[in-house]
Amino acid sequence: MSRRPSPSRHGRFACPHMTQRGRGWRSLRQQGFTLIEVMIVVVIIAILASIAYPSYMAHTVKAKRVAAEGCMSQLASYMERYYTTYLRYDKTDSSSTAVANTPPLLDCQTQAQTGSSYAIGLDATQLTATGYVIQAVPQGNQLKRDGKCGTLTLDHTGSRGISNTSGQLSDCW
Repeated sequence: MSRRPSPSRHGRFACPHMTQRGRGWRSLRQQGFTLIEVMIVVVIIAILASIAYPSYMAHTVKAKRVAAEGCMSQLASYMERYYTTYLRYDKTDSSSTAVANTPPLLDCQTQAQTGSSYAIGLDATQLTATGYVIQAVPQGNQLKRDGKCGTLTLDHTGSRGISNTSGQLSDCW
């Protein structure tokens, strides 16, 4: 004796694969997404990506610039310690046997830190007994993406500067 499906209390059959006389329910063969629905989702994702990607790139450029500024501050701290020891920035003393000041390679200057984005170091032409200038020159992709700030500078008085650019100092530091 075969048993027929019993109607539910609303008069419809309880079996999930049964349809309600074409009124919006899909049968098992009609499940899935149409091509139009998939294309709409792809277009929405493309619009969101076109908005998010430039913002993401701007933030990474700024983060690399801030890391370079921090590295410049570390190098300035080294120079001030050197001055405290020798009372000059360029060499150990004023005698003919004085050793020139060659700053160490700081961890922040390595490829893993800021080395691939900025070349950070002393400007040898401006290193004197009473002053110095530290430069952070953008390299590679940072040079292409950060046209606003260009080369960052920091001198012995703490004055910050930018060069090779049309940007504002307040935007870059």
